[in-house]
Amino acid sequence: MGTHVIKMPDIGEGIAEVELSQWHVKVGDLVVEDQVLADVMTDKAMVDIPSPVHGKVIALGGQPGEVMAVGSVLISIEVEGAGNLKESDKPAPVATKETPVAPKVEAVVESKPVAPRTAPVCQGPMVAREANERPLASPAVRKHALDLGIQLRLVRGSGPAGRVLHEDLDAYLAQGQSNASAPVAAAYAQRNDEEQIQVIGMRRKIAQRMQDATQRAAHFSYVEEIDVTAIEELRAHLNEKHGASRGKLTLLPFLVRALVVALRDFPQMNARYDDEAQVITRLGAVHVGVATQSDVGLMVPVVRHAEARSLWDSAAEISRLANAARNGKASRDELSGSTITLTSLGALGGIVSTPVLNLPEVAIVGVNKIVERPMVVKGQVVIRKMMNLSSSFDHRVVDGMDAALFIQAIRGLLEQPATLFVE
Repeated sequence: MGTHVIKMPDIGEGIAEVELSQWHVKVGDLVVEDQVLADVMTDKAMVDIPSPVHGKVIALGGQPGEVMAVGSVLISIEVEGAGNLKESDKPAPVATKETPVAPKVEAVVESKPVAPRTAPVCQGPMVAREANERPLASPAVRKHALDLGIQLRLVRGSGPAGRVLHEDLDAYLAQGQSNASAPVAAAYAQRNDEEQIQVIGMRRKIAQRMQDATQRAAHFSYVEEIDVTAIEELRAHLNEKHGASRGKLTLLPFLVRALVVALRDFPQMNARYDDEAQVITRLGAVHVGVATQSDVGLMVPVVRHAEARSLWDSAAEISRLANAARNGKASRDELSGSTITLTSLGALGGIVSTPVLNLPEVAIVGVNKIVERPMVVKGQVVIRKMMNLSSSFDHRVVDGMDAALFIQAIRGLLEQPATLFVE
């Protein structure tokens, strides 16, 4: 038997060190070739480290959250044959059975349970979890469970690593048991547990970027109300006519198109500011970052050259990039190089938000939810679909009047959607 040592690889772009985000194996595990051993985090993206050999894990070279230099020992695997390490060169194990690797903790704060309007009385088979055990689930699933009055810790998860999916909530309700006393008792049980969550990996990068952005840029926000009735009618018409053959359109590709057209008159918004060199770079290409929530945190995949894309081309690219980001498959190139960012919380968009700039960009456009409200149009009270744009700018580069005029230009384009396509 021999030892095969895997060192932290050179990921490129001059990166000298990376953060060890998560182990997928532990000492004593048998691994096969191409099995993912660990996730490491660069400034741009999460990278999987696969095994090049079959064997047994005998030592781990670091703890989650540790910053490791390129070339340092990541993991040691016992293999058939001589291996690639001499006996005298074997490193001392850092993490063994006596010093276990800290498990990954889901960094999501679960809302306190509240009584729903109509609490379900038929509930499926429950899962025995400890009172302080937090099941894995996405924010959308957590909200869905809260709306249904379901405690996630009672639901059996069918996703990877026991993750609770929307289908699991449906199954929990559909399978039906009349005994609802256990969930009710658990909802009112006194709790004194505490949980400490290590800020590592993507969550650490997000924290660092948000703190850096708020400390360096002179943020100011501008909110404008937009009547989206006409563009929603156009979107519904296009989906009915072309949805089956070209794919369904959301509002996002229309917003991307509105950005592209408005930026022709406001090129100062499509820019990056190097505050160390004191240089503003205005770009002709419009690379739109689309903020996307994933299980590991907020990511911003980039729709490149939006100025050259049709509605359906933009829609397809947004969908592809969002799926890649949520699945942890987005590359560094797909997560970098944006010139302006679009952020939306969808149905959770609220009324007003104050988005944080994605430095070194100087503008970010935030989309709030669409609501139907009575509005006065030509002296008549009518029901219209209304939506706010809550946008932030870097006041070091963008003047307040220019920001207001830019958002009002987007408003005009969306309220008169034919102007999006008139050259």
